[in-house]
Amino acid sequence: MSADKQKFDTGYMPPIQQQQVPGWQKDMEQQPSTEYVPTPDGGYKLYQASGKLQDRKALITGGDSGIGKATAVLFAMEGADVLIQYLPEEEGDAQNTKQLVQKYGRQCHLFAANLKDSKMCVKLVEEAMSKLGAINILFNNHAYQMYRENILEIPEEQWLHTFDTNIHPFFYISKAALPHMTKGDTIINDASVNAYIGRPDLLDYTSTKGAIVAFTRALSNQWVAKGIRVNAIAPGPVYTPLAVATFPPSALEQFQGPMGRPGQPSEIAAVVVFLAASDSSQISGQTIHCNGGVIVNG
Repeated sequence: MSADKQKFDTGYMPPIQQQQVPGWQKDMEQQPSTEYVPTPDGGYKLYQASGKLQDRKALITGGDSGIGKATAVLFAMEGADVLIQYLPEEEGDAQNTKQLVQKYGRQCHLFAANLKDSKMCVKLVEEAMSKLGAINILFNNHAYQMYRENILEIPEEQWLHTFDTNIHPFFYISKAALPHMTKGDTIINDASVNAYIGRPDLLDYTSTKGAIVAFTRALSNQWVAKGIRVNAIAPGPVYTPLAVATFPPSALEQFQGPMGRPGQPSEIAAVVVFLAASDSSQISGQTIHCNGGVIVNG
């Protein structure tokens, strides 16, 4: 067994760090004082591709870091071209994602935008159609969260911002993209284990993730008969810039599931690849629980 594999199989924890919102991937990967060095695709061992998405076209929101970045890279490894959305202040991470995608011989187009504006969501889809020529895979992935222990601590502005960021754009983007999608295409929404366990210190975030699960089921019921599948993923704790930028050190010390460690972005991205590929052709309206061993209902 390799040293890297042994570390992760025995509950190895990456070093705890703190960042400012929204968090940057580059700062997570430059830790010379530790043994923790993630692979270029965001995992502890390099993903092995088999051409599952050859020449498919994918639109990914929040594609600059974390799960979005890992998904863009794995999609490229599987043969897909991508367009990724990101916040303007995340330009450096987005450029790095682009370089990694191009390393595997695929296109990566960039679109900097805040998706709280419905018009920007429509423009994002228009840009994807212009640059890619099609949208075969839509991965609604971006999210905002902020740790608050009690409902009394949540400002009204945060509640509205979380919903305006986490669920409303999923509606706007899906509505704009679906007229361009055809039989065999797929939508994947990023939910969370928190929708099922009711995490108390992320009340607004958890509420939006529950809405995403319901949105996924209802949208699937609308479109699956037309051959367009809609599914969701529900990750558990995953070591991403979003986590280190929004949790206090005390929460990060407990940032793990039953496996004894947080998930790595590429471990979640591999599930997204499965849902995007024909391997999952009998799956629609479902939520895949890639949560590190938490047992949930639903």
